[in-house]
Amino acid sequence: MVTIHGVLNDHSVWIRRAATANHGWNVLAVDLPGHCRSAGEAPESVEQAAGFVAALLDAAGVRRAALVGHSWGSLIALEAAARLKDRISHLVLVGIAFPMKVSQALLDSSLNEPEKALKMINVYSRSTLAAPPSALGPGTWVYGASLALGRRVLASNRKVNVFHRGFLACDRYANGEHAVQQLHCPVLFLLGAQDQMTHPKAAQGLIATARAAGKQVQVVHLPVGHHQMTETPDETLFAMRDFLRG
Repeated sequence: MVTIHGVLNDHSVWIRRAATANHGWNVLAVDLPGHCRSAGEAPESVEQAAGFVAALLDAAGVRRAALVGHSWGSLIALEAAARLKDRISHLVLVGIAFPMKVSQALLDSSLNEPEKALKMINVYSRSTLAAPPSALGPGTWVYGASLALGRRVLASNRKVNVFHRGFLACDRYANGEHAVQQLHCPVLFLLGAQDQMTHPKAAQGLIATARAAGKQVQVVHLPVGHHQMTETPDETLFAMRDFLRG
């Protein structure tokens, strides 16, 4: 199972989901190029990032994998799965929307006032500031931890503003409906009912297209916002586990 993070995140957002290793899966949680522990040029588009995923599987000698992506990572996972076809056994799209349009205010702020934009998305992304102990440990300040992560990811690349570049990639991606029709694997849409960043309504067109194309589709709604992995860690993990077992 390869996990792909979203804008201004890194592999650490998948820590709890790494527990799928206890259910018979090897987990490869990556930093996208130009982010934290990964060198290279930060992707300018979903398509470039999908190419990185394919190259990663080749380099790691992985013949077949499940792809799991969150937010921007869900678009990358979708595009990669469409390209890699039978090499992908399952596809999990967490917090996806298509098109994943980003407001001009956020685009401008991410470029010119990244600290302001970071605080904005940390408010919009969450339905609670009290994550369960199984997420990040008892007493974790979720809002502060997310701010710290975003700052660390942004500071990890002094040449490129990965915040703005990631948002632009989301905003410009136009291949979602075609990609979902090219899938050779079942797909799970894992959506947050209170998600203000990628509202669940914005995934309905993609779901309908997948079903009309005869794809195996599951949809799970969780009563949280855009960070399902920390707000409902167990429910997210179990939904993924049950889907992967299928």
